[in-house]
Amino acid sequence: MIKLCLADNHPVVHYGMKAYFSENPEISFAGVVNNLEGLMDVLKKKTVDAAIIDLELDGLTSISSVKSLVKDYPDTKIVIFTNLAEQIYAPNALKAGVSAYVHKNARMEDLENAIKKVMQGEVVFSDLVKKNLALLNKGKKSERLYRKLSSREIEVLRYLSEGKKNKEIAKLLDLNEKTISTYKLRLLTKLHVTNLVDLVNKAKTLEIV
Repeated sequence: MIKLCLADNHPVVHYGMKAYFSENPEISFAGVVNNLEGLMDVLKKKTVDAAIIDLELDGLTSISSVKSLVKDYPDTKIVIFTNLAEQIYAPNALKAGVSAYVHKNARMEDLENAIKKVMQGEVVFSDLVKKNLALLNKGKKSERLYRKLSSREIEVLRYLSEGKKNKEIAKLLDLNEKTISTYKLRLLTKLHVTNLVDLVNKAKTLEIV
């Protein structure tokens, strides 16, 4: 029996996933939570074979938090199940040590298969991500721009696109405000723009946010 913990902000996802797996004799739920604190609590108290986590989970402000989960709970496979663009976020998630990255537009059957595969020791991500990793330094310049960004820069860019100020982002990522300003300058340089509005528009065009 594979014991799952689902960590997602949305009640409809909780309901849909529990309904889908309700009659599956191979899979059961050790917990269903809506924030990082709840996930940590379940992982500390119960045996969890695989944690299904949304990257936009409340309290999960950085890919570093995912990396910590992988390190602190080595017996629990981490499966990312999110709406965030796979070609942007999956490479960094995989570097952090997650076992699978499944986009929420996938079929539930695909998620189920991914869970079963990771329990057999496989690392699961799409052909699109494999192609992007293989062609990391190839292709048109415009197609390579987002690949130049570090995971931290992508996180800062995501928060900037949501309208958050430097001070707010610094608090979320546990950094000082000056460091956030530095990241913003790097983003302007790397994406070849001169102001915040153009930066956010470029990020949307490249589907980074």
